[in-house]
Amino acid sequence: MHLALKIDVDTLRGTREGVPTLIEILRRHDIKATFLFSLGPDHTGRAIKRVFRSGFLGKVRRTSVLKHYGLRTLLYGTLLPGPDIGRRAADVMQGVRDAGHETGVHCWDHIRWQDGVAHADAPWTYDEMHRACERYTEVFREPPRTHGAAGWQMNVHALRLTQRLGFDYCSDARGTHPYLPIFKAEPIRCPQLPTTLPTLDEMIGLGDVTEDNVAAHLLERTAALSSNQVFTLHAELEGMRLSPAFEQLVLGWKAQGWTLGPVRAQYEAMEPMALPRCNTGPGTVPGRSGTMLVQGEEFLGDVDLAQAA
Repeated sequence: MHLALKIDVDTLRGTREGVPTLIEILRRHDIKATFLFSLGPDHTGRAIKRVFRSGFLGKVRRTSVLKHYGLRTLLYGTLLPGPDIGRRAADVMQGVRDAGHETGVHCWDHIRWQDGVAHADAPWTYDEMHRACERYTEVFREPPRTHGAAGWQMNVHALRLTQRLGFDYCSDARGTHPYLPIFKAEPIRCPQLPTTLPTLDEMIGLGDVTEDNVAAHLLERTAALSSNQVFTLHAELEGMRLSPAFEQLVLGWKAQGWTLGPVRAQYEAMEPMALPRCNTGPGTVPGRSGTMLVQGEEFLGDVDLAQAA
């Protein structure tokens, strides 16, 4: 049983402070992971407009956003200019690669993507993804091979670009198992390895789940599973205030018999074109506000992947 660790890095602070903490935890336990970087401006403060989104205020209250992100980060893009993460933290990103971890693209501008992509047109979507890929290539001196969308937010143009931009696989969706996406009967050749487990911030504050016992609750869930899983964590959470919970998870998962590693390890063990074709589109996930890309039922119609855009 393989449990992949997918680490989303959203902010400058998360890159500079959370990533080194996670690298040290992973080093102590001899584990590799997949790090997906936000590569452009940090405009975290602009998320304030989500106050009108259903469920957002409840999540803010449950997960103590100010404690996790810090006041300065929450002012970026409003009262403070948004710093360029790729310019100011390239050395940290390169250090992740040098430590043997997989790296990939999360986004260019996390807030702009998460709040804008759902209704964006093809040129807007291309510009955002292309800028992120260009900056990644500038930082790492090679093109990115994987992508994991900010907030699991995608549109049909972004799904088409996952194959046109040359990604081996992506982890843009929420779901249950690897698959080839079908969006409104349109086939996409690039495999999706979706996040299968709930994130810690989705669990904290629901029922009796707290920061102190969230690891135990998730371990209780994974103890009953027997298929490969993908767990998404955040440098701003598990790399900072929730780092003790993450280390508890690592120890617990090893005790349960899981092999921990990067998402790529699962990709390399499969035959991509033999994966099931599944409908995919907007859906909801317990504990998280708004909609996101969600894996649906297996597509039973005829598809010609050679004709995929």
